[in-house]
Amino acid sequence: MLANLQDADYDETLPTRAEVVVIGGGIAGVSTALALVAKGVSVAVCEKGRIGAEQSSRNWGWCRVMGRHPDEIPLGLESLRLWRAMEATVQADIGFRQPGTVWAFDTEAELAEAAHWLEHARAWQIDTRLLDTAGTAAVITGSVRRFAGALHTPSDGVAEPEKAVPAMARAARRGGATIHGRCAVRGLELRAGRAAGVVTERGSIACDAVVLAGGAWSRLFCGNLGIDLPQLKMLSSVLRTAPVAAPPDCAVGASNFSFRRRQDGGFTVSRRNASIAEIVPDSFRLFADFLPTMRQSFREMRLRIGRRFVEEWRAKRRWQLDETTPFEEVRVLDPAPTQSLLREGLENLSQAMPAFRGVEVRERWAGLIDVTPDTVPVISSVATIPGFHIATGFSGHGFGIGPGAGRLMADLVTGDRPIVDPTPFALGRFARSRPHTGSMEIRA
Repeated sequence: MLANLQDADYDETLPTRAEVVVIGGGIAGVSTALALVAKGVSVAVCEKGRIGAEQSSRNWGWCRVMGRHPDEIPLGLESLRLWRAMEATVQADIGFRQPGTVWAFDTEAELAEAAHWLEHARAWQIDTRLLDTAGTAAVITGSVRRFAGALHTPSDGVAEPEKAVPAMARAARRGGATIHGRCAVRGLELRAGRAAGVVTERGSIACDAVVLAGGAWSRLFCGNLGIDLPQLKMLSSVLRTAPVAAPPDCAVGASNFSFRRRQDGGFTVSRRNASIAEIVPDSFRLFADFLPTMRQSFREMRLRIGRRFVEEWRAKRRWQLDETTPFEEVRVLDPAPTQSLLREGLENLSQAMPAFRGVEVRERWAGLIDVTPDTVPVISSVATIPGFHIATGFSGHGFGIGPGAGRLMADLVTGDRPIVDPTPFALGRFARSRPHTGSMEIRA
């Protein structure tokens, strides 16, 4: 558990009914609840552990549009608009500011790819610009490493993850939502094939709609409903340092390190392009789905087989609603960081930025990122179960686009005009998740 994670306020008593139940207290679920209460909808958020305790507080804290998948750019822009107003919305300090982001490149080939992305961005009038070597040096002050160039977006922002999600949950609660910690949802109650409630470890809640925002747990939950959600997990390791005075204020990502200044003057640092892809049983089940992405991003991931293979092999994949579930057995995913990657990242950063040499490391952690085959999230209604909706698979982008994703999900649930086109985020884009022809009976 992160040392600085703030707490939310929790409700001990479950409501007998809410218009919407949100499963999961991370950035996607809490943003959905916050958007729903703003529409006057009654909401209950059920979190199996603690609000924001998994990847939502373990990420880099970037709120960027730059470099997003073209389908995510509109959602990123709406999220940035919401981030700018977030401290006023939640009436709390979440450390949001807009120092800008920089992707620095070593080769001309990488610069050409960046220029290709910039063609997509121009349609949205984003303030991203392509820098040459001299321009990059002027932005990444203090660097002795010579870069071929960079993408720079001055309007991109950062926030403090360990503050943001709990503050948003407290605001949703003030708006009328109920927030329930250590309250795992075991499954859905169906009426005439439609979601009509949830069964939790502490009792049932009747409702009109359910939103699953379970992060890395979403595939397991969906499997018990007969929904084949293609999603795997990636392990990302991060550290934070003591304050460092010299480096630039903007958030920087290079080929083998990333950093961003924290509100306390320290830095969040990671070994970029080296996430761990742990081989688990689902790796084989979903091999064909993820093969194109693996081929494209093979150099950016490191395969590893270890204890998690056995843990997931033994984990219960089907259960009845009166049985203890995996969500109650593991309240918070708290994996050990990969120390070798953290050493690499800090060494690479120190070589490029001498100000980091000998810096004190104050905390190390890791998180499991929920990844889809095309690295675009699922923000979608589920055709086979009317009233059931999914917001998951954010593929490392969830914190930055979380506010917009929550607003989009709230629009889908209420039938309001979507804040952006939801088509790119539909569950049905994956062949294995498309509804079967004919009738299908689903039993929770």
